[in-house]
Amino acid sequence: MAPPLLNLDGIRLTFGGTPLLDGAALSASAGERIALVGRNGSGKSTLLKIAAGIIEPQDGEVFRQPSATIRYLPQMPDMEGFASVRAYVEAGLGPADDPYRATYLMEHLGLTGEERPDDLSGGEARRAALARVMAPEPDILLLDEPTNHLDLQVIEWLEDELNRSSSALVVISHDRRFLERVSRATVWLDRGQTRKLDKGFAHFEEWRDTILEEEEREQHKLGRQIVREEHWLRYGVTARRKRNMRRLGELQTMRQRFRGHRGAEGVATMVASDAAESGKLVIEAKNIEKSFGDLTVVKGFSTRIQRGDRIGLVGPNGAGKTTLLKMLTGELQPDSGSVRLGTNLEIATLDQKREAVDPQETLGHYLTDGRGDNLVINGEERHVVSYMKDFLFKPEQARTPVRELSGGERARLILARVLARPANLLVLDEPTNDLDMETLELLQELVAGFAGTVILVSHDRDFLDRTVTSIIAPDGEGRWIEYAGGYADMLAQRGGTRLNDRRAVQKQAGDAPRAESTPEAPKGPAKKLSFKQKFALESLPGKMAAVSASISTLENNIADPAFYERDPKGFQKTIAALDKERATLVSMEEEWLELEMLREELEG
Repeated sequence: MAPPLLNLDGIRLTFGGTPLLDGAALSASAGERIALVGRNGSGKSTLLKIAAGIIEPQDGEVFRQPSATIRYLPQMPDMEGFASVRAYVEAGLGPADDPYRATYLMEHLGLTGEERPDDLSGGEARRAALARVMAPEPDILLLDEPTNHLDLQVIEWLEDELNRSSSALVVISHDRRFLERVSRATVWLDRGQTRKLDKGFAHFEEWRDTILEEEEREQHKLGRQIVREEHWLRYGVTARRKRNMRRLGELQTMRQRFRGHRGAEGVATMVASDAAESGKLVIEAKNIEKSFGDLTVVKGFSTRIQRGDRIGLVGPNGAGKTTLLKMLTGELQPDSGSVRLGTNLEIATLDQKREAVDPQETLGHYLTDGRGDNLVINGEERHVVSYMKDFLFKPEQARTPVRELSGGERARLILARVLARPANLLVLDEPTNDLDMETLELLQELVAGFAGTVILVSHDRDFLDRTVTSIIAPDGEGRWIEYAGGYADMLAQRGGTRLNDRRAVQKQAGDAPRAESTPEAPKGPAKKLSFKQKFALESLPGKMAAVSASISTLENNIADPAFYERDPKGFQKTIAALDKERATLVSMEEEWLELEMLREELEG
């Protein structure tokens, strides 16, 4: 194996309290492609900064090959002092580097180079920073959340560019599909220490779960061994004093190991606060259009969104996703056409820019909107500290100012407030930004299982595939088309072309974009289950088992003859919950049966 260009070993760093890094390691050789993963706040960005030489560890060894060039992409690029994007990008080049490489990257990232850094949006600043670190074609690229604020078109281009590059790569990202496509090894930073898997991110979750299960078994065995040793010391046959002292010392060591074990990080619990059921028709749009000057953003678009639909909006930045979203929800009037909203709608919105948060405001005050220490979730009053724990905040953080939160913690806080509002229509604009993998999984389950309707804008292809029932995507000149299924299903219906390939394919084929706003009917029956159908077929049995267990618990509660006399209101609530769970189980069973019959038909 080639000698490492970069090697960190035994890295330790503490900012007071529990060590952030406690013996962490990271090594990268020529051409290696490493995904660096871990929970928000686990120290991933700090470890990457140590690798880049920006932060010095308190202990441990840091080796960088003297002849190796390293470039680091921070989450927040600093462009102060540069008159133009070109000046900023070219400042990253070395004396022997090709300046045309910088021009090539800026062109493909949609930049002219003449832009003023002060005028850039978040996405433009990220693209400029990418051009700067990639232009020298360094030996090692250290990328911290490179896909943040990028649209799908640029993300897909970046994947291809990185896969063609000869640079070694260490990347932090919340975008699963991106990590799967660019990584060949995975380093997991957990509780201050690192473990390495010599496979790409696609294999990470199964590997992680196996490790955590084994760790739990070992901790359980250690606990039982301690109990046996304590029993022996109290009641066992007296042996030589020297042996007793040795076993007592071993017992104390085992106790220290048991008490000192840092268990796996907590898991967030996300539950949306349900409102009363909306009407069956949620939104109906007929031939809506919207233009800004000479630019037509939406042209002749029609759709019917019904209760229970989960719609994903995708497309390049500037294509008009937010404009279309605002027209569909009644926030913006179309120039022509009509939008009709259904009855009894309660809308909760997570804006892409996130709602304004006073950095001096405390977490508890923000979540309750200043109305005491309690809030109502699904009809039940809960203390704010209890609700905060569901989103992995510690009790003492109730009085912490928002300014002290990390980006991931702030994303969780805003999500907690949105989900506390009673709603039967969730409108989520880039909800996955800054969330770690575990929190992302729970949000995914919440969206997929939400009883109401969901409209979401996202650049996260994996999240879309696992949650939505249809995709609305642009087709050029203001036209939008709705496709059944998730993102992968949309690609299949477009003939396998990605968003950044679409216009080129149309031009080569001499095929102008279609005017209609619905996809052409498929020419023949599907030959296999869609990604979404496969996911549902595999996940439904586990969900049905969980609901069945819940039903059994509720039935046992009702069977208590003293329950009604003791708590009549609680008894009625339990009856209502039992009816709801039974209806849910019936619905799940019907869905599973239909999918299983479809699978057998396709395979038979």
